[in-house]
Amino acid sequence: MKKVAVILSGCGVYDGTEIHEAVLTLLALDQAGATVQCFAPDIAQHHVINHLTGEVSSAETRNVLVESARIARGKVLPLSEFDAKSFDAVILPGGFGAAKNLSDFATAGPDLQVEPSLAAALQATHAEEKPIGFICISPVIAAKIFGPIGPKLTIGNDPAVAHTVNTLGAQHQDCLAGNICADTHCKIFSTPAYMLGASLKDIAPGISQLVQAVLSAA
Repeated sequence: MKKVAVILSGCGVYDGTEIHEAVLTLLALDQAGATVQCFAPDIAQHHVINHLTGEVSSAETRNVLVESARIARGKVLPLSEFDAKSFDAVILPGGFGAAKNLSDFATAGPDLQVEPSLAAALQATHAEEKPIGFICISPVIAAKIFGPIGPKLTIGNDPAVAHTVNTLGAQHQDCLAGNICADTHCKIFSTPAYMLGASLKDIAPGISQLVQAVLSAA
């Protein structure tokens, strides 16, 4: 039975993890018989968005780990406790939290920095030659961390983000929402999900394929 770490970035598409992408990931892993442990950094969110109005709730603060527990039904650990030797693979769902909490891509663009505990987790996983899956916008994190080895990645077909991916040293591949980009040499897998897909039925096949590819490489 494969053991997979799923790394969350809060709860809610505009300031945390994209919930549909996370649930589809967890469902596909469960259907494949994998054991899952969720992780999230124990840090403050970049900001809080009112998901009803789309406005910033400037007087409100939230914690990424605490908010991620909403998706994980309480079963989430601080990312600082992640041990790459204990897992067969890692998967990162998307959502703006990947660009605001797990990195600062939303504000820094190509000059992004990755949250230190996440950078350490991904580098350790790669050093163990274990596969990593990236969903939606999260592949920009892979480009930042693994750019020097030139992995093939996809965020769909957005020209500006694709340019950033290439600028960081990765090789962007255009991809449909229901498909994946599989770099079997680097053991890095990605799918566009809501970067392209307009509905659950559009993104579900890609996420399912990504999970299967990650598990097969583990």
